[in-house]
Amino acid sequence: MITSGQIRMARAFLRWSIEDLAKKSGVGASTIKRMETFDGIPSARVENLQAIKDTFIATKKIKFESENSISVKE
Repeated sequence: MITSGQIRMARAFLRWSIEDLAKKSGVGASTIKRMETFDGIPSARVENLQAIKDTFIATKKIKFESENSISVKE
């Protein structure tokens, strides 16, 4: 799964706003804002968490190394 910290880190690296991520992932901006306030795995629908993770992976710039980290490629 994806953690709140990973969402924040990946979004920051890509220089995406919450609205950018919402448009690309199909997950509502208010849901993403709520997810980012948690520590660890956010309390959210698994489908939404997976959609966000898949959106980041699709950029080919973000790789999820473990449950708490990401690696980035420019």
